[in-house]
Amino acid sequence: MRDDSSVAEMIEIAASTAPLPERAQGLLERLNRSVPFQAAWLALTYPRSNLYATVSSTGLDQSAIDYLNRPTIAHEIQLTGLNRNQPPVSLAELPAAIEELPTWAECLIPAGFREVLSIGLFEPGGLHVGILNLLFASGEPPSASMRACVARLSPLMARGVSPVRSLLATARIVQGATAGAVLLQDGTARPLPGLEDHALLISNSPVVEVGRGNLLAGEVYRSFMWPARNGSGDSGHVRITVLTATEAPAFVLGTLLVTPDVDCRGLTSRELQVLGLLVDGLSNQQIASRLAVAVRTIAAHVEHLLHKLEAPTRTLAAVRAEREGCYIPPLPDAPQPRRG
Repeated sequence: MRDDSSVAEMIEIAASTAPLPERAQGLLERLNRSVPFQAAWLALTYPRSNLYATVSSTGLDQSAIDYLNRPTIAHEIQLTGLNRNQPPVSLAELPAAIEELPTWAECLIPAGFREVLSIGLFEPGGLHVGILNLLFASGEPPSASMRACVARLSPLMARGVSPVRSLLATARIVQGATAGAVLLQDGTARPLPGLEDHALLISNSPVVEVGRGNLLAGEVYRSFMWPARNGSGDSGHVRITVLTATEAPAFVLGTLLVTPDVDCRGLTSRELQVLGLLVDGLSNQQIASRLAVAVRTIAAHVEHLLHKLEAPTRTLAAVRAEREGCYIPPLPDAPQPRRG
């Protein structure tokens, strides 16, 4: 190492709670002391996804960064094998011709770069979390010592900028959550490593649809109930918590968490359903129409849930239901009766 103090600073930065862009920039600056380069591109992905986004760069103008942020960059990364855990490679060692790599032919070579050290970034458990490209104006191949340094420090870089680390740390604030998923901008849901999978969190589930709607509407936090069956087949409810992603690349919308064995003031399944429609602003008549029951039945349900929520009015009941997450929301595309 040319500068052991830089490595010590990188370890401190990687473990810090500084914002993700600040950590990433700090890591690149310290790495440049040990491996001098003219430019660098650090991009993140989410495990088993095909999306990449720039999290930090140096020495690149905005047009180059915009080019690197194209969705097709994922194809080039796969073509060159940089999504696999392997030692850093130079330009000549990439298993694809320059003509097959538009990023080089159309962007980096015209920008004056002739060589690269590229390496995929992986969590200690083997999760692919990003890619690091160190760019050089000289066409001279990187030295063995430079390669060894990048190989040694890349796991530290991965830990320092991993979106999994940031998302899991946020998820830990929800006490009792046992399962989790990450919602991506491309419409898919991915398991959150460190928590269990859950049948309600697959990509096409109604829970994911509701959570995605919350996040796309700009909500930072939302909690609600959802019917679920346990291992013995008995029906019950779990709490779903929706959290926006504040420490993750732009293609990550947020997380969905499942907390089992929760009770909302003794509300029954039907009362939770009625309360969700009440939160949505529907009248007794509209709720009765939606659920295909008599209005007097809904009135009785409303009376019971007001008592259980200790709320003298429907408005206060709706406020408490949202605050405590004690309701089952309707699906985003459910037909909405006209409010009169």
